[in-house]
Amino acid sequence: MSAVTMPVSSNSSNRKEPLIGAIIEGTEEARFVVYKAEDTREIVSCSVQITQICPQEGWLEHDPVEILQAVRECVTCGVENLEKLSYGVEDIVAVGISNQRETTIAWDVITGEPLYNAVVWSDIRTDSTVDQILAKVPENSKNALMPLCGLPISPYFSALKMRWLIDNVPAVRRAIREQRCRFGTVDTWLVWNLTGGRKGGLFITDVTNASRTMLMNIETLQWDPVLCRYFNIASNLLPEIRSSSEIYGHIKEDPLKGIPISSILGNQQSSLIGERCFKEGQAKSTYRKGCFLVYNTGLSRVHSTHGLETTVAYKMGKNIPAVYALEGSVAVAGSALKWLKNNLNILKEVSDSESAAADVPSTGDVYFVPAFSGLYAPYWRKDARGIICGLTQFTTRNHIIRAALEAVCFQTRDILEAMAKDCGHHLTKLQVDGKMTENKLLMQLQADLCGIPVEQTSAYVRMEALGVAMAAGQAEGIGVWDLYKEPEVPVVHDTFIPTTTHEERDARYSKWKMAVKRSLGWATTKKSLAMTDERYRLLSSIPPSWFLISSFGILVISSELKR
Repeated sequence: MSAVTMPVSSNSSNRKEPLIGAIIEGTEEARFVVYKAEDTREIVSCSVQITQICPQEGWLEHDPVEILQAVRECVTCGVENLEKLSYGVEDIVAVGISNQRETTIAWDVITGEPLYNAVVWSDIRTDSTVDQILAKVPENSKNALMPLCGLPISPYFSALKMRWLIDNVPAVRRAIREQRCRFGTVDTWLVWNLTGGRKGGLFITDVTNASRTMLMNIETLQWDPVLCRYFNIASNLLPEIRSSSEIYGHIKEDPLKGIPISSILGNQQSSLIGERCFKEGQAKSTYRKGCFLVYNTGLSRVHSTHGLETTVAYKMGKNIPAVYALEGSVAVAGSALKWLKNNLNILKEVSDSESAAADVPSTGDVYFVPAFSGLYAPYWRKDARGIICGLTQFTTRNHIIRAALEAVCFQTRDILEAMAKDCGHHLTKLQVDGKMTENKLLMQLQADLCGIPVEQTSAYVRMEALGVAMAAGQAEGIGVWDLYKEPEVPVVHDTFIPTTTHEERDARYSKWKMAVKRSLGWATTKKSLAMTDERYRLLSSIPPSWFLISSFGILVISSELKR
């Protein structure tokens, strides 16, 4: 691994103004960013790519040791670049950590070694585990636990991944029996290692990450005994839940040794803060590998009846109330373009998608539902699979590329429609960030298909990094950042205004809903499509030993008849 460096500022004056560091661990890369607390200016950024491990179809893993090493490499690179700018590590007064959420790690607290690879948020190996949990809840409803945790029962969330690790990895079961196992999301793994690891490392998480596990009570903000019982996961395997902004402890290794960690946030919540969506009714959408729309509901917990997740937006201190949010998560956004590039070879580079899609005036009535791992919000259908429909002899690669861009926009509209039903009013604008927003055509399509202005943050401003740096800098005992003060260096916005009529976008959206309907029911974890329900139930009721004995008997009889 080698770090990609971006020293942003070249000011060589030796001023001792406070700096804030942000450690960002995402699905595809780790990054260390340093900000000037006085004006929110980014002065250093270093990144390292994370290897994507795909042992089976639908599985996605990361090596926890590689994650930790990538973070360390980024930090070392960042500190070296600071020194080139006449700053020193002593100027960093605090560090925040923002991470990919739901991704789950099990490790041995005695040896410090992972017991298995990290199971990534988009991994769908837990389909059968979901079925086992559904069999235990009232009416087998995927929404049965939402009053407690705010989330539907889905392969997406951490509890299902923990349960799979227990059921399928002998080393995990053995470590649990010997009281050596720890479960955590990526933030917990990083904090534990950076604050000492086997020698007294902190075993903690924050409310935003805990709210994505299905094990935290959305009201008490503590591990819920009923939820833990449903998943049969002991709460002593889980970290202590803390606020999103407080001094948790100090880093115990160079080059940041002695610097406090004062914020932990899931990446989508930290980008909500970076976008300064502090008021009830404000929302942001981040476009990367997936797409995540988060809507601030203030101090109220809005329990969705239209397929959204009730989650914690942030909790800015030990004794400060939590702010809540509704979230809509889309599994496949930018990764659909990578699929077109890597699997179908109809894109040379993902960045070519804008010019390719612009070469045609429309999709030619082609619709692309990229349900590679099922559909997340608001459908929550793990049996959905990707389809491209509406093809004719005149369809070209550019029509399909444009349809992939529109799929991102339609999925965002799905979530906006659900939010309007849950909250009683429509958004008047959408704030967006993330790598995909560099695509200006995508942003215009988003405005056209949703019918509201889209405000785009500069794609070079990393909102998840800025947000966690802000939270770290405002923590009690740090106090170098006023969270609600307007930045001296304004965040650049482009605004995209809708150019379509209400009738035009509704007609297109109706066709999208037809395409989604056709994507449902393709995958099954229980039975093949050739089986009837009755035959499946009959075969399921036969004990395995009887089945083997009877099968052996049939083979013997068959052999005798052939003689």
